[in-house]
Amino acid sequence: MKEWIEEIERWGADVIFGRAKGFRAALMRFLMRALSGIFRILVQARLWRYRSGWKPQHYLCTQVVAIGNITVGGTGKTPVVELLARSLRDRGRNVAILSRGYKSRKLDKPQNWRDTNGMTIPGERMPKVVSTGSALLLDSKFAGDEPFMLARNLAGVSVVVDKNRVKSGRFAVENLNADTLLLDDGMQYLDLAHGIDIVLVDAGSPFGTEALLPRGTLREPPKNLRRASYILLTKCNGRSNEDLVKRIRRYNCTAEIIECTHGPIHLENVFTHERKALDFLQDKWVGAISAIAVPEAFEGALEKLGARVEIRRRFSDHFRFSRKEVDVFMQRCVERDMQLIVTTEKDAVRFPNPTSIDVPVYFLRIEVEILKGRDIWEDLIDRLCHPQPVFESVLRNRHAYRL
Repeated sequence: MKEWIEEIERWGADVIFGRAKGFRAALMRFLMRALSGIFRILVQARLWRYRSGWKPQHYLCTQVVAIGNITVGGTGKTPVVELLARSLRDRGRNVAILSRGYKSRKLDKPQNWRDTNGMTIPGERMPKVVSTGSALLLDSKFAGDEPFMLARNLAGVSVVVDKNRVKSGRFAVENLNADTLLLDDGMQYLDLAHGIDIVLVDAGSPFGTEALLPRGTLREPPKNLRRASYILLTKCNGRSNEDLVKRIRRYNCTAEIIECTHGPIHLENVFTHERKALDFLQDKWVGAISAIAVPEAFEGALEKLGARVEIRRRFSDHFRFSRKEVDVFMQRCVERDMQLIVTTEKDAVRFPNPTSIDVPVYFLRIEVEILKGRDIWEDLIDRLCHPQPVFESVLRNRHAYRL
């Protein structure tokens, strides 16, 4: 069943990106395009409900920053969340990251937690606490890939998971003393009011296939970029983004724009945590295995670093490899004399122990580097670290939001 579902998801992605050919794929694309029209109406109707006040937003009397995008996956959001959380933590803020924990497993029973009065918090009020900032409490199975990765990399930052991020945000403020909430993948989560919206746009594929779900990869029409306070152009390659900036300005003429790239830093052994410099990849025969939205970008990065990527194994986004699947891939690499296996950091947090490690397994550590707009980024950090007295009154003003 697991393999069948994974095959369907992969075929669906091939249909969306045009890789699947034939009558069946063409028919599916036609049906998806019709559904995209319905989806557009539903998206705009939902925004209108919040804008008009029919659907109320919740305010938690603290700073809330949403980091998100208008496309599905592949913009490099997690490294940006990590950079923002680390920058704020280092400047003295008590940061909590709120995530929905996509594809995480439900706990068998709620975590045992007592409030400041020593009273046990009822299970229905308990989110999943991945990290308190000082202790890592859940693994990737129950936390989700990105929340676990963020919790592991960010000492001093709490990470809380729940689909209801009003509940998780309230918990973080009341029980973890959070004074700054980062809403991971939060652009479309409007139940909790955002003071600042940081929206990521992939410079190489800014609007995906230019069609809304399910035909394309857009969650919202590009014009909804008007809600952004800051726009980060990610995965920039040093070339001019002038044309993209002009298009963005048609939708949002006031947001600050920052250009950045997601650059590899080092290799790290998944099991021993030994680190290698990037030049270790030069002329190495490599097997690449991943379960991310855009595997081509990951494999291309390895090749740019000099690796000879001979074997590629791609799974659907967030797929949890089984030991059997890793063993089969390991055996292929052994038979083809691969010198190492490389995966992504997100995949590494749920990488199972193979029966036998005959080929060393590394992940590629990626971090964000700001290429243009460093002063804007520093001003943003200053703004969040030193909020003005009027911040809360502005936050409560529904008309301050360009929904």
